Amino acid sequence: MALPAPGHDRTALVTGASSGIGAEIARQLAGRGQGVTLVARRKEKLQALADELAGAQGIRAEILSADLTDPEARAALPAELEKLGLTVEILVNNAGLSTMGPVHRADRAAELAMIATDVLAVVDLTTLFLPPMVERGRGAILNVASTAAFQPLPGQAGYGASKAFVLSYSQAVRGELAGLGVSVTALCPGPVDTGFGEAAGLTTEEAVNSLPKIMWVEAAEVARQAVEGLARGKMVVIPGMANSAAAALARVVPRRFLLPLLARQHPALKQ
Repeated sequence: MALPAPGHDRTALVTGASSGIGAEIARQLAGRGQGVTLVARRKEKLQALADELAGAQGIRAEILSADLTDPEARAALPAELEKLGLTVEILVNNAGLSTMGPVHRADRAAELAMIATDVLAVVDLTTLFLPPMVERGRGAILNVASTAAFQPLPGQAGYGASKAFVLSYSQAVRGELAGLGVSVTALCPGPVDTGFGEAAGLTTEEAVNSLPKIMWVEAAEVARQAVEGLARGKMVVIPGMANSAAAALARVVPRRFLLPLLARQHPALKQ
């Protein structure tokens, strides 16, 4: 299934687009001639990327500054896009964050903010923008999960569970859309050097050493494979052979063996 054809009044809405994988996905889509609407909290970074893409690719690039943990901010997005004269042909639910450490020491507000971003925003934006896609008979949704979706993740319990939800949700919605002209793809990257781990509380050294180097994939390559998979209508994209193998292994290893191993290796659980 090809991506919807570009048009001046059509856009790809990309959340978490101010940096990392989100910014690279926006670059990949713009490189295919797709107009983009970039959503995140950091307006200055969004504007810099929008200017870059409009100048280099000649596409229409808009920005919407929004805190996706806020349900009112999410609910306002369709009206803001309507004011811009845009319809969302491609939805990229990329915004995400993680907490670190055992749940019994967790900060309640931080945990709930994570769930709001990683789960509620995905469901809310899909529910807002999917029905018009079905009515038009065309559209594509890319939901960014993680290889953390394939097994419980001690040390990041809420994050792993959130990404498992995103993967399951994406596959279920995809099953509902058969024959309706809209595709759903789940992206499950392994470790990517975007500052994500540091933002969650790890040191740079802990983040880099948390998993073998063979599993690390550059953000630009993750985005390239993601958009290629979306264009081909793939159900799940796992960048990197090592990550694909690890995901397959995680499905079959008994949890009684896997969980102690994961807990021992996670840097947020080391004393």
